[in-house]
Amino acid sequence: MEITVSKQAVQETNAQCLILPVYAGGRSMAPETEACNEACGGAIEGFMKRGDLSGEPGSRAMLYDLPGIKSPRVLLIGCGAPGSMSLTHWRKMLDTAVAAAGEANARTVAVALTSVALENADTNLRLQHLAQAFGLANYRFTAFKSKQPKRTNIARVTLIVGAHDALPAAKRAAATGAAIAAGMRYTRDLANRPANECTPAYLASSARGMVKGRSRLSVKVLSEAEMKKLGMGALLSVAAGSAQPAKFIVLEYKGGAKTRRPVALVGKGVTFDTGGISIKPAANMAEMKYDMAGAASVLGTMLAIDDMALNANVVGLIPATENMPSGTATKPGDVVTSMSGQTIEILNTDAEGRLILSDALTYAERYNPTAVIDIATLTGACIVALGHHASGLMANDDELAEHLIASGNKAGDRAWRLPLWDDYQSQIDSNVADFANLGVQGAGSITAACFLSRFAKSFKWAHLDIAGSAWNPGQNKAATGRPVPLLVQYLIDHAG
Repeated sequence: MEITVSKQAVQETNAQCLILPVYAGGRSMAPETEACNEACGGAIEGFMKRGDLSGEPGSRAMLYDLPGIKSPRVLLIGCGAPGSMSLTHWRKMLDTAVAAAGEANARTVAVALTSVALENADTNLRLQHLAQAFGLANYRFTAFKSKQPKRTNIARVTLIVGAHDALPAAKRAAATGAAIAAGMRYTRDLANRPANECTPAYLASSARGMVKGRSRLSVKVLSEAEMKKLGMGALLSVAAGSAQPAKFIVLEYKGGAKTRRPVALVGKGVTFDTGGISIKPAANMAEMKYDMAGAASVLGTMLAIDDMALNANVVGLIPATENMPSGTATKPGDVVTSMSGQTIEILNTDAEGRLILSDALTYAERYNPTAVIDIATLTGACIVALGHHASGLMANDDELAEHLIASGNKAGDRAWRLPLWDDYQSQIDSNVADFANLGVQGAGSITAACFLSRFAKSFKWAHLDIAGSAWNPGQNKAATGRPVPLLVQYLIDHAG
């Protein structure tokens, strides 16, 4: 999809669908809508006076073949009272607009919502969300359908601005939103792919393919033999039961000054999780193909920041493996030695994500990062606590946590902080090894983070548990592409 920004007379826009804002009560009109209303002899005002459209956020109506307006379809979108639309309502309004434009089978769409965005201090953020929403409009995962469904995709979206001096900022905002959407599509494609296709080797191959032709991005992939030399015993213990070799993917984005320390993103890449010897129940196990969504979000984030040529340095680390039961699999009660030299008693082989992340966190130390953020579909307990709305956030640094929460609020990709008090640390004590990979007495999400914190003592670190936010469960299961918006917004706000 092509997303462009233009200054032109709204009524002269020759798109197959023109989107115009309307206010609640019909007492006033946005400038774009007023211009079109005059061009069509008051037809829009007359329609509003009949009361068929409330103008409240989320309301909509499609008008056809209005005289004096070149676009054959005019979609009226309710925006509430002037100046009253929150960022949350703005995003919901955009979802309504995208859905309606798609239902209209329009290949070209013109969006005249700039004046509504300008009513708020966060105008450019709203235009960014606009481009992001339309950048996801065509997304469907149909790679494994023998017959592709027939549908009309939106080919071009034009964002109409009312003044020349607003063009540069609007173009930057639209480009940022389009880049985030591209990263989310990439993330969704990887996470939605079935595990017989999306193996650790496939993730590595995808990373290599992604960096081709991109001068700021590079990748290297470590083999199991190289991991063994580094002492990555925790990661390799998870891979021990699988016929698929583990991979450790290292991405480097160099968009900032050479002297600038990077931010490190660490993504859990369990391409399928049976639970290992501590095998999961059969019901819904198919959804465990999403257990590499953290890895997919790191790849999507790296793609997005390269598309926008972000002025930052970022490292992406992806430990990738399957967790399978077999005669060679790690057993409950086994003790393994991590890359850090710390020993771990394996109480449950289904607590595998923290094991592979522990070695990746130790590997991150060599970059002397300003901050390390790990992203993982780590615990079902996080879904119990927060559902599918927010990602769980735990951190050893208050400022980093606050920045991530603020960036998530701006991005519409929210996180909620859970405590990481020392009181919880004793729940992973072991009388056999340095500590265990499973906590006792509840607080599963927190004790998992306590485990990870043992490997993050030399840098500022945050953990995002995306077990609930990375995918939607059930019959219509699908990856969401989160938390790419949160991560990109954080890097824009605090690293670039």
